[in-house]
Formats: sequence, structure tokens, C-alpha cells
Amino acid sequence: MKHTLKLSLIAASVLALAACNQKAEEKVVEVKLDTEAQQQAYGIGASVGNFLQKDLADKKELGIELDQALLMRGFEDALAGNAKIDDEKIREVLTALDTSVREKQAEKTKLEAEKNKTDGEAFLAENAKKEGVTTTESGLQYEVLSTTEGKKPVATDVVKVHYKGTLLDGTEFDSSYSRNQPATFPLKGVIAGWTEGLQLMPVGSKYRFTIPSNLAYGERDLGRIPANSTLVFEVELLEIQEEAPAAE
Repeated sequence: MKHTLKLSLIAASVLALAACNQKAEEKVVEVKLDTEAQQQAYGIGASVGNFLQKDLADKKELGIELDQALLMRGFEDALAGNAKIDDEKIREVLTALDTSVREKQAEKTKLEAEKNKTDGEAFLAENAKKEGVTTTESGLQYEVLSTTEGKKPVATDVVKVHYKGTLLDGTEFDSSYSRNQPATFPLKGVIAGWTEGLQLMPVGSKYRFTIPSNLAYGERDLGRIPANSTLVFEVELLEIQEEAPAAE
């Protein structure tokens, strides 16, 4: 909360400072960034300006629109020693703003998670009807893109794979192909859909997995992977390296 309040105060200060300097800026023909000191000063302003732009846009998206004229007026009045509300009241209203933002964000996240779950269930129901798609007892769906007669891993193995992961709308959130670096991990250390799915694959094969949210990250919101997301992975099993060491 303290961090949010601090940023809110910075945002208000920057807006007000811009208003105070508006007349002076109107006389400036060009911005000179010849010296390091000039670049540093401009960089600080640009950095805080970028934050301010995003902060106000984020609040607006949640239905909270702040009057920029009042933001600037508040700073001007305080700078002149004539603030219309005292420090205690300022803390009170900014705390209320922070609480409102958090509540609205929580509600937005909840609604998005519910939509993701509904969309995922509908997608899985339709995907299950497609030729070549097999649904396991757990609900994992897989398609064989290419196969071999290689050995299949077991849950205690360490595997080396290439993969690409996307959301249902095609947004890519992770890819070893993009990094040009295969991933190596113990099968027991990944999401349940991977642990189950990789054991179906012979070495050298390539499968597509459609993983229900309960076999992926569930209700956790990981940013690039929103809560209750059904995930699609294309996975190529390159190698079974060794059995994972037993926990002591």
C-alpha cells in the first residue's frame, strides 16, 4: 500500500510540475540533450512520465478516472502553502483510492478467471471431437504430430525437450524454440499435464497437448498465463537423460 501511495504522490507531483512550467515550456523552441546532465534530467522526467501515463490508463481501465486539473491544482496549492486539505486527510483519501483500486482489480481478475474457465471448457469440448485428438481419463487431450519407436519416459525420469506454449487465442507465452535452447527437467517437477503427457511419448516424437487448467496452473495468475487458463503445448521429446535422484 505504501508503494502505491508513493507512486500516486509522484504522479500528482509530476502533473503539477508540468502545469507550473507550462508557460516556460511554451517559450522553448527545442529540447537540448547535448550533455549528460541534460540527458539525465530529461530521462528522469521521461521515466516518471511513462509511469504516470500507464498508471492513469490502468486506473481508467478499472473505471477510475482522475481529474488531472485537480491533480495539478493540489500540487500548486501545496507548493504555495495553501493546500485545501491537510496531510491526514491526504493520507486518508489516498488510502481509500488504493483500496478501491485493489478491490476493482480483484473483481476484474475474478471475472477474467471465470471467463477463462468457461472458455477453456468449451474449447476442450469442441477439440475432443476433432479427428486425431485423444482425451485421457484425467481430461488431458493430445494429438500425435509425429512418432517413432523410441523409449517412453516414466515419471521419475529427467527429459530433454523442445516446446512451444500458447493460450487458446494463440498468444505464445513460452518457447524453447525461440530461445534456441532445449529444456531439461525432471518429469515430477512440472505441471500435471506435462507429467502425464510426456509419458505417452516415445523419444523422437512430437505431440500437441491441450491441457485443462486443473492440470496446468489452476487459479494462479502468472501474468502471461492468466488464472484458469487452458494451455496448448507442442512438445518434441528429444532425450531421456537419467532417472531423477530420489529425495532424501
